[in-house]
Amino acid sequence: MFTTYILYSATLNKFYIGFTADAIEIRLQKHLSNHRGFTSKAKDWQIVYIEKFDTKAAAMQREKEIKSWKSKTKIQQLISNSSTK
Repeated sequence: MFTTYILYSATLNKFYIGFTADAIEIRLQKHLSNHRGFTSKAKDWQIVYIEKFDTKAAAMQREKEIKSWKSKTKIQQLISNSSTK
């Protein structure tokens, strides 16, 4: 099982979009740990959206689709219309 997810940081007022084969809680802990990269800039990331997929390819495709929107408003609409909040 693979998960495409969106994280939100209130400190940065930014979204992060990714996918993982790990359990989502484990992946979030990795984002919150000391590391390098975009999510290392804040320690208040929260999971605001998830979608489950049977294949890695499908999860990656969805991640790319959401990232291609380049629209905070469209991402917020996806989150607010979701039952996975």
